[in-house]
Amino acid sequence: MTSKIERRNKIKTRIRGRISGTAERPRMTVFRSNKQIYVQLVDDLAGRTLVAASSRGLDTKATKTEIAALVGAAVAAKALEAGITEVVFDRNGYLFHGRVKSLADAARGAGLKF
Repeated sequence: MTSKIERRNKIKTRIRGRISGTAERPRMTVFRSNKQIYVQLVDDLAGRTLVAASSRGLDTKATKTEIAALVGAAVAAKALEAGITEVVFDRNGYLFHGRVKSLADAARGAGLKF
């Protein structure tokens, strides 16, 4: 029987085998901890992070899902400012539900295409 983390790592490896980010269309990867949520736009060819945002700097009293939406909108604004309009979404082995879905929907709503 595999643990939750082993299961996620297996899914993550499978996803990363299929998708890769470029400078024109970077990979938007999400990391979700118990308290925070982080998102990065990564150029895999150059091996560097182009844009990043997280919930660490936010001082709002809101649910985790609402905070994830704020982070999604923030990363979309930073990406558009940097001239990035299209991304490849990497859910990083997490289910596309709850906080991850909220972040993605907010980024789409703020103008990112994926």
